[in-house]
Amino acid sequence: MREETGLLRRPDGTALAWRRIAGRGPTVVWMGGFRSDMAGTKAEALAQWALQTGRGYVRFDYFGHGESEGDFTQGTITRWREDALAVLDELAPGPVVPVGSSMGGWIACLAAMVRPDQVRGLVLVAPAPDFTEKLMGPEIDSAARRSLAETGVWMRPSDYGEPYPISRTLLEDGDRWSILPGPVPITAPVRILQGGEDADVPWRHALELAQAIKSPDVVFQLIKDGDHRLSRPEDLARLIAAVEELVQPPA
Repeated sequence: MREETGLLRRPDGTALAWRRIAGRGPTVVWMGGFRSDMAGTKAEALAQWALQTGRGYVRFDYFGHGESEGDFTQGTITRWREDALAVLDELAPGPVVPVGSSMGGWIACLAAMVRPDQVRGLVLVAPAPDFTEKLMGPEIDSAARRSLAETGVWMRPSDYGEPYPISRTLLEDGDRWSILPGPVPITAPVRILQGGEDADVPWRHALELAQAIKSPDVVFQLIKDGDHRLSRPEDLARLIAAVEELVQPPA
């Protein structure tokens, strides 16, 4: 068993980079975070798990992310949602368990809402639904508003490196996909892993999502000393355990 790579051509001519491991379903589909890529620690850990256990696994980079084509500043929630749905339809057409990290948690929820018969369950890591409004919005001061009005771009400071561009289009587009305060019409089982020391997604924000999801089978796990990335060995073990639970046949 090995991991194959390829490009998924989108209607506008740009291509999404993907990697896939053929194996037993349901297929686990990695949906990464904002400005992240499919080569991150959690995505790699799931790839190793899939290879070792014979499970199907797909990971990909959104438009403007990682190895995929496109200008990041032109990306929107609408576009990245469409990317995720294209991957589900063309690379993992059977039952799936999306695993969404940060922004990917929002994207995974949006995908599950329109593919309810395909999604067997969801694993969400530090999910950031509505982050454009509820998490970024309060950070936009008068200087940022002026920059957005004059240039259409705000250079948002980052704890992980240089400031990065946030477009007015992204912020405005995010509003149309708001899912909180809910109810969120997902009925599949959901497992949420959330760090208590997460500086990017407060645990109460993730808990609000857990409470808004209609499914009766929602488990919210607070890792009290965990940060946003949840990439320590013990965090990866929790992630894999949550995925293993949901890929098993229903009792």
